[in-house]
Amino acid sequence: MLLSFFILFAILILLYLLAIMPKLKKNPNRIKFEGWYYAHRGIHDNKSQAPENSLEAFRLAVEGGYGIELDVQITKDLVPVVFHDYNLKRACKIDKKVSELNYEELLKYKLFKSQESIPTLREVLECIEGKVPIIVELKIPWKPHNTCIAASEELNAYNGLYCIESFNPFGLGWYKRKYPDILRGQLSTDFVKEKIEGSRMQYFILKHLLFNFHTKPDFIAYQHKYKKELSFIICRKLYKAWSIAWTIKSQDELNDSKDYYDTFIFESFVPNK
Repeated sequence: MLLSFFILFAILILLYLLAIMPKLKKNPNRIKFEGWYYAHRGIHDNKSQAPENSLEAFRLAVEGGYGIELDVQITKDLVPVVFHDYNLKRACKIDKKVSELNYEELLKYKLFKSQESIPTLREVLECIEGKVPIIVELKIPWKPHNTCIAASEELNAYNGLYCIESFNPFGLGWYKRKYPDILRGQLSTDFVKEKIEGSRMQYFILKHLLFNFHTKPDFIAYQHKYKKELSFIICRKLYKAWSIAWTIKSQDELNDSKDYYDTFIFESFVPNK
């Protein structure tokens, strides 16, 4: 009886280790992303004329010589736009979802009382012009097909350096099938501690990176506050996964995370280069 228990336990441990295993072979393009600090949604201040995910915030990041992290989702008419929240309430003071509006309707709203409108992905790529590397987070509520197609059509025509990340493993799985050479990363956090509404089972799976067997991410982008979570540590120490910290908001937080992460996404301060 005791022997059977230990065999079952060993099998479960093995299955767990296989489930969280990221891609082991290093993508040769990864080196191009190393050594950069990435400005979270650009160099922004939501009380200025350079709010988050605005063209002006991206111009400031390029001028400062920083990489950029940005968010992409699609409108009702399948236009990929650069905007973080699914709802416009926080940024534009209107209780409507991006997915409920056509792009022409989105143009009526300004970001955080500035003169900046919600930009398309194409406008952002034209603004950055390949001058700095970018991390593109795909905002996918569930089914990835339309978002991935719309984003990839713009990114395929872009000559600059970019990689893909998402919380949604099905989006990463789509990119793995269609564009296996594009660097891709699994985003995660402790969803329960962050009080994010949703299924606890789903969030348990995502927090513990249990879809890595399917997505085979090239890197793990983990919220820096939870850098001591077991699955993240195993990916980092055992599998030698490249790791990105988000979102660092002070030099002290950056210094405290240097032993756990290889690269850093920052906001609210300018890191020491």
